Formats: sequence, structure tokens, C-alpha cells
Amino acid sequence: MRLRSHGRYDYSPITERVDYSWPGGARLAVYVGLNLEHFAFGEGLGAELARGGPQPDILNYAWRDYGNRVGAFRLLELLDDLSFPASVLVNSAMYAYAPQLMAAVRARGDEIVGHGRTNSERQSVLDADAERTLIAEATQAITAAEGSPPAGWLSPWIAESPVTPDLLCEAGYGYTLNWCMDDQPVWMRTRAGRLLSIPYPQEANDIPAIVARKDGAAYFADMLIDNFDEMLEQSRRQPLVMGIALHPYIVGQPYRLRQLRRALTHIAAPRDQVWLTRAGDISRHCHEHLADLLP
Repeated sequence: MRLRSHGRYDYSPITERVDYSWPGGARLAVYVGLNLEHFAFGEGLGAELARGGPQPDILNYAWRDYGNRVGAFRLLELLDDLSFPASVLVNSAMYAYAPQLMAAVRARGDEIVGHGRTNSERQSVLDADAERTLIAEATQAITAAEGSPPAGWLSPWIAESPVTPDLLCEAGYGYTLNWCMDDQPVWMRTRAGRLLSIPYPQEANDIPAIVARKDGAAYFADMLIDNFDEMLEQSRRQPLVMGIALHPYIVGQPYRLRQLRRALTHIAAPRDQVWLTRAGDISRHCHEHLADLLP
């Protein structure tokens, strides 16, 4: 029996790959993926933190909006305190809705990653032309605001159509965060050439952990610490990437922020042993120095 395949990459066990190191001889690269998302009021998709009712769903809309008004600024303050860079995954609607927040991100010098127009829609249900338009509009908005196009993309809801990697490569993107199949960057095939897949976590991620599994704030912090400590040990054998996915309306809540502070302080402490970086910097290093070494 032959199962249907996506055809984007081949199977490759991590124990049988070429060895390499990250800049400065580091073996573990760590980045924070900070999601800044805006939702339509009373229509479209919306993350339900509590059981929603008929639209307009005031409770969940306002709960999510707390992240843009309060939580994101507290998270930026925390990252500043720890001199921790970030890859900021941005719905392009954020530029019109929360320009002061985007200015604060720009002032830090963080990387901007394309994250669609809004999380009120998902691109997997669109035809190719409509999806191409979605990618183009999001890219143009970021480029106009930041002066250069984003190098990476994470789809709203991590939703892809069968041609999403092709469209991203054709639009000039160098990497995607959509695929969570590995702890190392992996080349993906597209009809326009190779697209780099950088690990983006579905475990070290506050939505699956806190919203879906109902993990507490302290448990989530402990999970991040354990994940980091174990990957640091594993990285002696293979170079690895650890992403940390955060959403301000979740971990920006004060009691969760207190626990996140504990976890990120632990992770940032041995900065002489790890590469605290951004997803775009990982992509650039891979394209420029590891192009023939990655699976």
C-alpha cells in the first residue's frame, strides 16, 4: 500500500545527518515567536478562550484585545529586561489598528514575520488566486511600514492549501514556520525552488498548552525550562532549534507573565552557551552557510 504524500521533503532521521554548529560555536539556537493578531468584530474566525455565544462574542473579542492593549507591551518590557530578541509574527491589520504597538516593536529592532492579514480568516479554504492575493496584501503592508519585505511566514491558524509553499516561494519568502516536523531547519520543495522550514513549536506554545490542555502558568513555565534544558543536552550531539511561541492575550496576563519571566530568565542565563536569536537570522545563516548541509 502506498500512502499519499505531500512530496515537500524526504524522511531523514536526525541521528544520520551532517553535523554543524550555529554562530559562535553554539549548538542550540533559541528564538521567541511573538504573535500579534487582530480579529474582526462580530464575524469571521476567533480564538475562543471561553465558550462563545452568538456574535458579537464580546467576551472572547475583548479577551484577545487585551493582548494588543496591555499584554504585548508587558511582554516587550520583559524581553527588554533580558536583552532577548524576538521574531514578531504580525497580522498586517495590526499596522492600522495598533500603530503604537508596531512602533514599539520597530524600536526594539525585532524581526517582522508575515502572519496573514488577520486571524479572522484562514488561507487553506481559498483558491490559489485568492490565497496569492492574501499573501501579497499582507506582504505589501509590512513592506510599506518596515521598508523591506518579511523573509518568513506563519499562516493564520497554521493553515495551508496544497499550494501554500509554492505561493510563498513565488512571493519571495525564504522560510516558513508552518511545519512542526523537526528540531532542525529542513529544505522543502516547491515549484519555484527550495523553501526553508524552521521549527515552530506546537508544544512550547501557550495556545496548545494553556488553552487546549489547560496547563497552569507555573506548569507552562516548567515545561519551557525542561524543554530548554533537555534540548541543550541533546544539542551536544546535533545542532538544534528551540522556538517559543507566545500570544500576548494569554501569557501577557500578569500571573502568567510572572511565571514566563522565571522561564525566560532561566533560558537567557547561559547565553554564552546558546544562540539567542531570531527566526530570520537562523534562515539567513542556513541560506548563506548551510545550504548544502541541511536535509
